Amino acid sequence: MSVDRRGFLAGSAALGLAQATPAIAAAAPPHAALRPVKVAPPQRFTADWQSLAAGYSAPDWFRDAKFGIWAHWAAPSVPGIGDDWYARNMYLQGHPTYDHHLKHYGHPADTGFMQIQNQWRAEHWDPAELLDLYKGAGARYFMALANHHDNLDCFASTHQPWNSTRVGPKKDIVGIWAGLARERGLRFAVSNHSAHAWHWNQIAYGYDPVGPRRGQRYDAATLTRAQGRGAWWDGLDPQQLYTGPSMAMPDGIGSLAEAGAWHAATDGLWNEGVPPDPDYVRRWTLRCRELIDRYEPDMLYFDNHDLPLQQAGLDIAAYFYNRNMARHGGRLEGVVTAKETPPQRRMGLVDVVERGQKSFIDPYPWQTETCLGNWFYGAQYERENLYKTPAKVLHTLCDVVSKNGNMMLSVPIKGDGTIDARERQIVGEIGAWMRINGAAIYATRPWRIHGEGPGGAGAGSFSEGGRDTGYTARDIRYVTRGKALHALVLGWPADGVARLTLLGRDNPVGRGEVRRVSLPGSSAPLPFTRTGDALEVRLPAAAHHAIGLALIVEGPGLVD
Repeated sequence: MSVDRRGFLAGSAALGLAQATPAIAAAAPPHAALRPVKVAPPQRFTADWQSLAAGYSAPDWFRDAKFGIWAHWAAPSVPGIGDDWYARNMYLQGHPTYDHHLKHYGHPADTGFMQIQNQWRAEHWDPAELLDLYKGAGARYFMALANHHDNLDCFASTHQPWNSTRVGPKKDIVGIWAGLARERGLRFAVSNHSAHAWHWNQIAYGYDPVGPRRGQRYDAATLTRAQGRGAWWDGLDPQQLYTGPSMAMPDGIGSLAEAGAWHAATDGLWNEGVPPDPDYVRRWTLRCRELIDRYEPDMLYFDNHDLPLQQAGLDIAAYFYNRNMARHGGRLEGVVTAKETPPQRRMGLVDVVERGQKSFIDPYPWQTETCLGNWFYGAQYERENLYKTPAKVLHTLCDVVSKNGNMMLSVPIKGDGTIDARERQIVGEIGAWMRINGAAIYATRPWRIHGEGPGGAGAGSFSEGGRDTGYTARDIRYVTRGKALHALVLGWPADGVARLTLLGRDNPVGRGEVRRVSLPGSSAPLPFTRTGDALEVRLPAAAHHAIGLALIVEGPGLVD
């Protein structure tokens, strides 16, 4: 996953995506009227933004699913310290991850990240049991990580020998996930992060600028295919994994500060450009096509701002859409995602916000992605009680859905393939709430205004706040389903009365007549009073839930 790049957030603000007040959502931004939500796809997409933007609409399955769970799982889970960028930071002398690696695995000149990849064994992985748990939590789609920035494919790749069938687990991780997910009626997605490996792995060609081994190059700089004879990596070329020294740190750097400045200016924390090696782009394209053809995913997620690798990303997006339509008799059922897409390109894919929100009802379906802890497993989250609470997860889901979005939740998996007891408990509590209130989440659409109350989410990536919720029973989020209005109350009022101020008689937003209020799955009406200030609903004590509940409000004119 990516880091907090404030320049992209500032760019979004400059395009007019202004934040709303915490109390009431802003109206849709100016680009809302660009075209209808649904358009007819072309007979065949071409690999350009004009074709993608003119012919794409998010499919109904995605708009209805609302909630997905992600197995963001690969070799960086092995150290168990929750560093999503372990494969990079272990080569950065002075970083805590470097110190951890030195203590537990040895110096990176001797034990590089490719050795950690081979220690990812998945020996206790029970994917069927995990998928049963995730489906029980209410997930309607599931995403598997196909590769991360470290360049190891987690599937049976014929274009990347460094893959999970030859290294580490010796299993087709993506293929196993795909088959079991579909058996359970879950839509299947894959996440692809490998477009960044060309710059991201360059740090492995560096060296310690200070200390007893200063100047000695790390493993990537010295390993060759020939050195693997008789070893576990016999027949594999480390240079194909690490991508070759296109921007290796030069000799003569003698301080941590100087090394840090060089990396920041050269190989960078994030780069959306194209590598100097055209063969890298060619092989990346072949890997993507094989991922699409072999596993036929419903969603292809890219960890990129805009599509990756410029024209190559456009080629793959068009290829995916065309292959998807061929499988579905001409219907376009596929989803391609990218992050913080410029408004003029938003119509060509599904926009993603990492660990954050939108402040308005986006006319185009979108997705937020978040995680119980960090993207890769960290034991400290259970030990120190750092995981997001069930209330945090569910309140985020309610807020996102009210703004025309979906939520993808990562449940970090250990290197051995298991999740810890606290994660299991959180997922179970999410499922218990969703079984009661899910009817007010699935297949819903935005109302006139997304919500009311003093609590509000930040706008943009990395704006999600702390581990616990900031919402209370005064915060209401609204969605529609058919002719009914659903009010999601984000807490339990102390006096047992939910007050929906947008539905007060004097509030023009809540125009329409209220004839009936009920709970999901119940035929019993709830007592209510409608004053000029609010619709006041007496909640049954038997329905008490600290996280909150959904109310179904019915009457002519409430839903346009």
